[in-house]
Amino acid sequence: MRRDELLDAAEGLLCDQGSDALTLAAVADRAGVSKGGLLYHFSTKEALIKAMAERLIGDFDELMAAQPYDTYTKRYLGATMAAIRSSRLRRWAVVTGASGNMFLLTPLREAMSRWHSEGVKDEPDPVAAQIVRLACEGLWDVASHDPSLHSEEELAALERRLLALL
Repeated sequence: MRRDELLDAAEGLLCDQGSDALTLAAVADRAGVSKGGLLYHFSTKEALIKAMAERLIGDFDELMAAQPYDTYTKRYLGATMAAIRSSRLRRWAVVTGASGNMFLLTPLREAMSRWHSEGVKDEPDPVAAQIVRLACEGLWDVASHDPSLHSEEELAALERRLLALL
């Protein structure tokens, strides 16, 4: 079994049953592998959670790289909107909610620091860039709690307005 399939099983378990249900045995069972097969890839529950967070960071970096915009903040906004419009947003909410241990979220804190500092000095208006990035975080947080709060039309209007700030 591939590593990503195990991570998918863990994320699915979190989505369906919550963080209390996340055990190595439950993940192995959901993935259809032995606990030893899971332990080959992830020796602890903490290693599994950390790997889920790292994969999400990589996914967001890929979303950013796929954006057609000319500045870092526009790519950040585009990636945020793409994540909100996809199932990726739910994955973030469940993975970050799974960890009561701040050490496990160190990769996320490091990525957040990078995402909010990279390219700011190269922006035409660094303050507007920071405002847009912070607005993205707010949109992300609200949408993770209520994905249906904003219609596609409302999201498009928000995206256009945030792009206009840049």
